Amino acid sequence: MLTHTARATAAIGVTALALATITACSSNAAGGAGGDVSGTLQILVSSSSGSDKAFAEVNEAFMKKYPDVKVEFSAVPNENFNSTRSSRLTAGNVDVTLAQPRNVPAFAKDVSASDDNVAADAGLFVDLTDEAFMKNYTPTVLDATTYKGKQYTVPTGLSYYSGVYYNKKMFADLGLDVPATWAQFEAVAGKLQAAGITPLGIGGKDSWPAGLTMLASVQGLYPTVDDKTALATGLWNNTLRLNDGIQLKVLDRVNSLYSMAQKNFAGVGYDAIPAGFAAGDFAMTIDGTWNQTTIAAAVGSTFDVGYFPLPASDNAADNSTLAGKVELRLAAASSAPNKAAALAYLAFFSDPSVYAGFVATTGFAPAQPNITASTFLDGISTYTSTFSPAWDTIWVSNQNAGPAAVFPFNYTAIAPLGTMSVQDAANQAQAAWSAAF
Repeated sequence: MLTHTARATAAIGVTALALATITACSSNAAGGAGGDVSGTLQILVSSSSGSDKAFAEVNEAFMKKYPDVKVEFSAVPNENFNSTRSSRLTAGNVDVTLAQPRNVPAFAKDVSASDDNVAADAGLFVDLTDEAFMKNYTPTVLDATTYKGKQYTVPTGLSYYSGVYYNKKMFADLGLDVPATWAQFEAVAGKLQAAGITPLGIGGKDSWPAGLTMLASVQGLYPTVDDKTALATGLWNNTLRLNDGIQLKVLDRVNSLYSMAQKNFAGVGYDAIPAGFAAGDFAMTIDGTWNQTTIAAAVGSTFDVGYFPLPASDNAADNSTLAGKVELRLAAASSAPNKAAALAYLAFFSDPSVYAGFVATTGFAPAQPNITASTFLDGISTYTSTFSPAWDTIWVSNQNAGPAAVFPFNYTAIAPLGTMSVQDAANQAQAAWSAAF
């Protein structure tokens, strides 16, 4: 919803006629797990520079192992992935692609099923539950990707985005420790400001990067899956409100973070943040681990970079986990013209030695246990030992609610991103939410 849109998997957008066509094709699909691994293997993904390069490496290695297979790999811009995948699934000329069917939570009443859910229900993706290679993946990650008790996708990796990158040299020069509570974080910001240093860099031009402040705040204030599920349930049941209690505190934290940011951040693009951080324009920035390689390249050897969970809670124990999402998820099309090669590819990709190379190139955190990660990811392993789904992977918006309650925390309305105070932004969100019922 808010996170790294360049890597977000688009919906299928198929029509009922297309579903009927594809379902008919799937009943006649040739090949299978035990078939001959040869011929052409057609792979379609959404494009991102890191993952494109990593897939190219896997594809080359796969063809060396299976010399009778020719991989035809297509990486299309994210904004075009929806329509491209729909047409290729309809035509039956794709073997491996991306999908993310997701269970509709019990609290989300009368929510329309996503196109990926409709496709999975129609049998458009191969059920991978009993495939041996699925056992290579971390159980808590598989729990997060199960759909109606089945596994239809292979997780390529994880990204965490409730954390704060910080300039270790600045911290050391001022004698600052990594904060574990909100009060400690405010104290760090105050000492940085007293030294003439802007505490936080935010890219607010496209609005969503500023939303990372909201997602990180939710993680600290609602640290467990049960906490976040209870929050979503209470909002949907209208037993909780967006303009009081801990819910209001989320926007209060966002407002405080805005006050720590560089001047005119609402007009700063997300892509400008790594360079600003490297130049010392600010000491910290809230961002996802997906951007670590870009930040590292910008910083070079100028200073060491650290990463810690935003300590939004007053209780240190609540701030001990980073929240994240499962990245690109591979699926085999039931209508695949080369299903044998498709399943062989997923098995090959899932081999720990192959998979380790993939995550090393992408910078994803591994979705398999015992994979040697980068020095950066090893450095945050204390916060990621158990996978904790981020708020936007749990929350389901109500299509009848207004834009002020989509997230549902109305961070875009708070000045200077918007024009409102915390209370007014929360009141607007609550009014929009209530009007949906």
